[in-house]
Amino acid sequence: MQILAIDMGTGTQDILLFDPGKPVENNVKMVLPSATQVAATRIRRAARDRRPLLLTGVVSGGGPCSWAAEEFLAAGGVAYATPEAAQTFNDDLDEVRDMGIRIVSEDEVRTIDADRVVLQDLDLDAVRTALAAFEVPVEFDGIALGCLDHGAAPPGVSDRLFRFEHLKRVVEGRNDLLAFATRPDLLPPYLTRARAMTASARNEAPVAFMDTGPAAALGALHDEHVAPNSETVVLNLGNMHLLGFHLRGRRIASLFEHHTGEVSTEQVVRFTERMATGLLEHAEIFNSKGHGAFAADRSLVRPTLPPMVAATGPQREKIRRTTLQPYFAAPYGDMMISGCFGLVRAFAEAYPEAASAVEHRLGPLPPP
Repeated sequence: MQILAIDMGTGTQDILLFDPGKPVENNVKMVLPSATQVAATRIRRAARDRRPLLLTGVVSGGGPCSWAAEEFLAAGGVAYATPEAAQTFNDDLDEVRDMGIRIVSEDEVRTIDADRVVLQDLDLDAVRTALAAFEVPVEFDGIALGCLDHGAAPPGVSDRLFRFEHLKRVVEGRNDLLAFATRPDLLPPYLTRARAMTASARNEAPVAFMDTGPAAALGALHDEHVAPNSETVVLNLGNMHLLGFHLRGRRIASLFEHHTGEVSTEQVVRFTERMATGLLEHAEIFNSKGHGAFAADRSLVRPTLPPMVAATGPQREKIRRTTLQPYFAAPYGDMMISGCFGLVRAFAEAYPEAASAVEHRLGPLPPP
């Protein structure tokens, strides 16, 4: 059995080809530039060549590619985009037009002389090419995908709030990190990025999806020093987003989500301490340009931080020398693949027939 796990972030896409027949340390792993970073590079290439730009594909992660498009337009470049690709920049296509991007139909695409950049979070052809170059078999028994999806917020609704209400809704429905694991057909319609990413793997193999923040927290629990603790705080400091969980096993006592670049080290410490003690208010996070905070189970509130504060994510250095005294989790020796282990567990949750093989290699999970 081979499960391809791809955790799509802002800076990197972290890839694990999980084979339960091998020691985890011998599984193929890759850390590559994220899809949005690749698109940004291609947009800037068109700018250097002074060529018009044609954006096709599907709704995908923004950030770097959005900034590159803005630079391209500010320099006088001419840009076209199909409606679905344009949603990468804004769900409201009028807002995309206001950026200066011309929306064109799929039929019009064939008539436009421009450098084409395909927007997509999942490029299986590229992954297969990379694996095949090293004689790695490229047929998969399952595909586990993760990204952060703000969701298509209704007009006038904050996308930060809309995103956090989704997280809250999932936890209220079933308080378990694995509640974020799902099959593509069960994804809510408003999670347009997640649906586009999973659709890109349609007919390839059974597919599971899990939000990248909970996947990273779940993956951190596989670290040999984190696993024995019945209660933990896990902080995932990604390149764009910071997500904190106070956990009892897999059960969520509280959580908060912010933008990594919008918070100081001192704020991260304060928010984390207040989250663990049940004092963190939603307004504290939202009013400081974050997403929100939620106390999911006040019966798990404690007066101090638990002994284990685990940190993962590429920006974890931000809190190294703080009173949180974080432990830098590295499941199976590799911090950057934390989310992939969560995604493999998500696949086993969505497809129970794979559970025994996954558990055989990764061992049992803590209870919810």
